[in-house]
Amino acid sequence: MKLIISSINICFFLLLAVFCFSQKNKITVAQDGSGDFTSVQAALDAVPEGNNSPFIIFIRNGIYKEVIVVDARKNFISLYGENNLKTILTYDNHAGVKLPNGDTLNTWTCASIFVYGNDFHAENITFQNTAGFTAGQAVALRVEGNRASFKDCRMTGNQDVLFLSGSGVKHYFENCYIEGTTDFIFGAATAVFQNCHIHSKKNSHVTAASTNSIIPFGFVFINCELTADPAINKVSLGRPWSATASVTYINCWMGNHIIPAGWDNWRNPANEITARYAEYKSTGPGADPSSRVPWAKQLNDEEVKKFSLQNILGTWQPCK
Repeated sequence: MKLIISSINICFFLLLAVFCFSQKNKITVAQDGSGDFTSVQAALDAVPEGNNSPFIIFIRNGIYKEVIVVDARKNFISLYGENNLKTILTYDNHAGVKLPNGDTLNTWTCASIFVYGNDFHAENITFQNTAGFTAGQAVALRVEGNRASFKDCRMTGNQDVLFLSGSGVKHYFENCYIEGTTDFIFGAATAVFQNCHIHSKKNSHVTAASTNSIIPFGFVFINCELTADPAINKVSLGRPWSATASVTYINCWMGNHIIPAGWDNWRNPANEITARYAEYKSTGPGADPSSRVPWAKQLNDEEVKKFSLQNILGTWQPCK
């Protein structure tokens, strides 16, 4: 079944227009000094406040250890890495770290990269947090802005790797690799993950959505692959950070690390009444509809039709 509604991809024309702009709308970052800047944040600082036109930042291979913030007043920024295994944006913050000003980092403030601007796009980049397996909450990428898209990117770390924190804002991930331990894809946003590789490194939970009750779609995984480290064998597809969490897996392959029950109620039976969890034609050793919790839904051919990009993302057509 073709779930994705095809349309003319306006991104080609957008990028063509961008490359016709003056040099000031294109910046290169290179650690060896051959570009315009040697740090990613310095390049972002050079984008004018109030920016509302496409602005491209090309990042050459290197490990850029810095906390990076895409300001809310700077929209339409695109980051292009040279190679997603070699262009690495990283830091090692985690919840509980004390800052020089006396503040203590928490879930919302411990990220390596923060994206507050709207219409952000990234390709061929690793977003990483290296705080370590036992550090607790350590976000690699927090996205708050609306209409953020990621293609051929990697999000790596341990607990709470990818924080999609904006309630009801929309995001799109294509051909991305996302790994972590506990709740490593979490938050209130509406997000489509298409053809992504989701890798678990601990017996825990893949998602912790906090979808608001008035938001129709939370996290939607389409044609994704779920794998795990060899010793991992007890992972749930998700647990509800909010009572009305929404997570759906469509045509996804699941390894034997996924528990037969599929889902977790986060030690609160009341969540079973309100959480919106569903699957459609899951395959692989971790896919067993007959063993799933009775409060999760198995979609039929008619019900799954509503999970098209047009229904989920509306008029926004992310660059692909």
